[in-house]
Amino acid sequence: MSTQESVETERKYDADLETPLPAFEDITGVEQVADPADHQLEAVYFDTEGLVLAKHRITLRRRSGGIDSGWHLKLPADRDNRVEIQAPLGQPEIVPEELAERLIVFTRGEELRPVARIHTRRTLHRLHGSDDVTLADFVDDHVTAETLHPRQLERRWREWEIELVHGDESLFESAESVLSEAGATPSGHASKLARAFGTAWPAAVPAPPKARPKGSAGDAIVAYIAAQIAEITELDSGVRQGVDDAVHRMRSATRRLRSTLSAYGKLFDADAVDQLKAELKWLSKVLGKARDAEVLRDRIGELMNEQPDGSVSAPAASRINDELEAAFNSGYREMLRSLGTKRYFRLLESLEEFRDEPPAKPRAGKKARPVTAKLAGKAVKRLRRSQKAAAGQTGVESDRALHQVRKDAKRLRHAAEALRDVHRKPAVKLARNAQKIQKILGEHQDSVVSRSVLLRLASAAGGSVEDNSPYRPLLAAEEQRAADSGARYEKLAKKKRLHPL
Repeated sequence: MSTQESVETERKYDADLETPLPAFEDITGVEQVADPADHQLEAVYFDTEGLVLAKHRITLRRRSGGIDSGWHLKLPADRDNRVEIQAPLGQPEIVPEELAERLIVFTRGEELRPVARIHTRRTLHRLHGSDDVTLADFVDDHVTAETLHPRQLERRWREWEIELVHGDESLFESAESVLSEAGATPSGHASKLARAFGTAWPAAVPAPPKARPKGSAGDAIVAYIAAQIAEITELDSGVRQGVDDAVHRMRSATRRLRSTLSAYGKLFDADAVDQLKAELKWLSKVLGKARDAEVLRDRIGELMNEQPDGSVSAPAASRINDELEAAFNSGYREMLRSLGTKRYFRLLESLEEFRDEPPAKPRAGKKARPVTAKLAGKAVKRLRRSQKAAAGQTGVESDRALHQVRKDAKRLRHAAEALRDVHRKPAVKLARNAQKIQKILGEHQDSVVSRSVLLRLASAAGGSVEDNSPYRPLLAAEEQRAADSGARYEKLAKKKRLHPL
């Protein structure tokens, strides 16, 4: 089943039953109004028993009648915008799989059930500008709504909506003046469903605090944590659907969360921090199996493409491709299974609880700049120690030591990124310098892993890595890459000294 995605830009207004229609031609840019078209719309809205979609201001409905019959999933964007995803009409009680999959990160195993029925007697007025371009659609809706859960209620009202088609948002300002003159007022409800529920409509998920230079240390860190939770929530459906780069980005958000809790965990309850870190480590590994296999597959594939014709035999190339593709597919399947488990859902709930009710210690209430600077400074010292330990190491020990430097650089980078709104330019600079180290040593670690895999494949094939081995040119290329990245790191380490905030 295919879905279509678009951005809906509209404003709603309340109108009394006797309110006359506005003078559409008085709206700036409107030169002609099409003949009105009447529609009878029947919509059934779905949510969980606890109305979790409503709490996130998400609506899911199946609507028949009108010009866009089908399933509609609406996700909040900004003030006047919502992302709308449509699917064919299908079966009345069965939510299309593609839409249900997008909502798993919210529903977490709970059943989606009908919670309201809304009948709308709609009159559509298309507003045209020059050259017969449709600027906007104005609809006059007479609504009868019946809630089914948690209790049955029936309400009736009239409302107007104006939705942009090819017009820009400046049309809204002129339209609002014209509609107000006709007697309408901006709607006090974001949707028909919200108005149908009235006082039973659940409160929205609370907005996280904002990070400010003169704010508290706890607010600064919770704001960054909230941003990473939002990133994971947004990427969840893309990971499930195989969207390019979604696994990588979700894993990165998971790592940023863990690094932030490691760097600033002393501001919060130790048990809560330790539990979250342990579960985030599990999620990172779950995502990493697919992501690491993907990186390795692409890296070795690129190496093979760079080799002269015939230097890697067809059987060897096929064996390598099959092995790496199998590893990726296995990792991806395991990842999808894990993202459907109670463990993953509990982690999401724990993260949200931490965000909404942070288990803060008194120190978290102190001014952000001095408190966070001191904690970030510890991350700087940690990286310096690992750099010192790596100096002079050779062979396998050097690879291990540089891998630790990379991990500590990544931790520092995330710790500094969390403070961009508090320390501004110094935090941005520190994060950038830490990222340079992380990137170079990330390439080095990729080379280490790639060589390990190639050696294992050569051994499994019953051969060696002598000069005539099909694996020899690939290993030689990886050894050169490792040497190059090691040299670049040494140069950078001598040139760049990391300074605390």
